[in-house]
Amino acid sequence: MSIQVRAVRKRFGAFTALDDVSVDVPTGGLTALLGPSGGGKSTLLRVIAGLETPDGGEVLIDGLPATHLPVRERDVGFVFQHYAAFKHLTVYRNVAFGLEIRRRPAGEIRDRVGELLRLVRLEQFADRLPAQLSGGQRQRMALARALAVEPRVLLLDEPFGALDAQVRKELREWLRRLHDEVRVTTVFVTHDQEEALEVADEIVVVNQGRVEQTGPPDELYDRPATEFVMRFLGPTTRLGDALVRPHDIDVRLDGVGVPGRVDRLSRVGFEVRAHVDCDGQQVMVTLDRTRAAALDLAPGRAVSLVATSIGDPARPGTTRPISAGTGASGAAEFHP
Repeated sequence: MSIQVRAVRKRFGAFTALDDVSVDVPTGGLTALLGPSGGGKSTLLRVIAGLETPDGGEVLIDGLPATHLPVRERDVGFVFQHYAAFKHLTVYRNVAFGLEIRRRPAGEIRDRVGELLRLVRLEQFADRLPAQLSGGQRQRMALARALAVEPRVLLLDEPFGALDAQVRKELREWLRRLHDEVRVTTVFVTHDQEEALEVADEIVVVNQGRVEQTGPPDELYDRPATEFVMRFLGPTTRLGDALVRPHDIDVRLDGVGVPGRVDRLSRVGFEVRAHVDCDGQQVMVTLDRTRAAALDLAPGRAVSLVATSIGDPARPGTTRPISAGTGASGAAEFHP
């Protein structure tokens, strides 16, 4: 089931949370709403869910008007960051709750809950209370509960935000696999760039109540439409007037390129980060260990830097510097 958001506006007093926002979510897709805190992404999700009413614009679900449709009639499942579990109910009863209030037959409830607990790998914890589960297990329970009523849309509001880094990584891999199995149209909110890039089919970058860019992860990373998108989706540095990614700079010893001198080196896992002083401009370059060793990099070493090109169809595998200009709208535009 598809979702269309058309020119939606939402204010809270003097604060504009959404300013003429339009988004298309394809049927069966996994779409991330990505952006900084306070940028409007959670408000947009709540408007889709029916938990907030927009001041203007419209929401279509499966092509039908849903702007003023009550939450219960939108057929959506909603998962919050902090689980919203019924503490006095077992895992089984938490997952069964939505089916019980819909007065589904006991046999149907038993089969559906058993199927979902197996799907989220919690069947052995069916009789436990939520307090007896880990954070990751409670979040899987919340997802099973949302899926129990077979919603046509699944909405997740920073579902892994309260978990530690390792559990978040495990759960986002699990969410991707789960989505590929159930194929329900899914929209999730996150401020974690790596999470969005790894999990989503499509990313909607939201900032200051507006959509900066929408597209597949590779397109947004390699061909950002604005300086904000480029900066938000990964590390950047400046080489001369060009804004580039540190891994898209080639370090040379033949004097070709922008001259500089290695200021310091740091090792982060497989990656070596070189901070190069180019006539007062600090440029960060990332290399793998093999390349850094071959160049015999060390503080004080004279080098030259060349930005290579990105997304050039005539030269596959190459990258080119992305520089900022000013478009007709006055916003920063990028020209590959």
